[in-house]
Amino acid sequence: MNSPVRAFRGLGREPFFVERAEGARIWDVDGKEYIDYVGSWGPAILGHAPRVVVDAIRETAARGVSFGIPNPLEVEMAELICRWVPSIEKVRMVNSGTEATMSCLRLARGFTGRDKIIKFEGCYHGHVDALLVQAGSGALTHGKPDSAGVPADFAALTISVPFNDIDAVRAAFRENAKTIAAVILEPIPANAGLYFPGENFLEALRDECTQDGALLIFDEVMTGFRVARGGAQELFGIQPDLTALGKVIGGGLPVGAFGGRAKIMDELSPEGPVYQAGTLSGNPLAMAAGLAQLRELERIDGWALLEKAGAQFEEVARATLRDLKLPWMFHRVGSMFCLFFTPEPVIDLASAKRSDPAKFASFFRGCLDRGVYFAPSQFESAFISTAHGAPDLEKTARVMREALAAIP
Repeated sequence: MNSPVRAFRGLGREPFFVERAEGARIWDVDGKEYIDYVGSWGPAILGHAPRVVVDAIRETAARGVSFGIPNPLEVEMAELICRWVPSIEKVRMVNSGTEATMSCLRLARGFTGRDKIIKFEGCYHGHVDALLVQAGSGALTHGKPDSAGVPADFAALTISVPFNDIDAVRAAFRENAKTIAAVILEPIPANAGLYFPGENFLEALRDECTQDGALLIFDEVMTGFRVARGGAQELFGIQPDLTALGKVIGGGLPVGAFGGRAKIMDELSPEGPVYQAGTLSGNPLAMAAGLAQLRELERIDGWALLEKAGAQFEEVARATLRDLKLPWMFHRVGSMFCLFFTPEPVIDLASAKRSDPAKFASFFRGCLDRGVYFAPSQFESAFISTAHGAPDLEKTARVMREALAAIP
């Protein structure tokens, strides 16, 4: 496996291998068809292999697949991002979400002259040494929210607090006054399942950072251009200082970006002293694919379509769940959703971990056997695309009912 969560550990199954994908469906190498709710872990917001994206890649590849020289497509992408996300005045392209968050931290430290970072338990920001402290995603799936190989001195600069606990944040600021460079978080955590910021939590974070002189960093690698055109910060009306992006902006190709206030971004080399570089940054194929996808989303008012599909699916899913005597909690925002096997509210990592792993494993296997593929981990989100039609959602609800009814 080239990424740990794909290994299906703890699910009682061997992973399958995909041969092709189209629309809302994938086919494995044995020819079995599945309705897919992973969508390449989020990027496939128009479904797999949408014509506009494939055509853009083909046409661009015919002119060259990589230059290592500035090209017009990266300028067009930068202009679109700055236009759609008001908090971003300048942006730089990278090749992954991990690069984006790593670069945000270095830039925040260079800009503030401080070293410490506050992060939240269960928020996953890629495999950056300083951020693999109480992380989510694959690390959490395998029961190891921390990682070997991370020097203790690196981890000592990271303060990890529970999500939605503003008192813990305030205490961290008091105990480390004027030494915290930034607070980084997923504004909607989606790597420990899916849960939401409490009322006024993000507003309070913004205030605390402003008062202390720390930067607020939103990791919108997953939520950016998915939950709304302007991401989660549009939904909540909060402007972070820096934002990390990825997934949807690459149309399925490897990509990342980070941006924010011009005064901060001007600290990057070659204008400033903070070094960051990447041979394939702004790669024309990724830029062309991402631009085609984003422009198509805007043309079809994709976010309205996704909200409608998400609401329809939530209605039938909740009806299914109400009929069964199982502990559950169903969370959804736009086209992202997650089912927890616990009757208690899920507001942070601790409450997410109360979900019954054995019940999830049984549910996952039951759905997979019936041709519906959800993420192979309790601690991941599912994604609906504009390619998921009403028949797909209705079949998925039937499959869920059968799989849930079979749970011992």
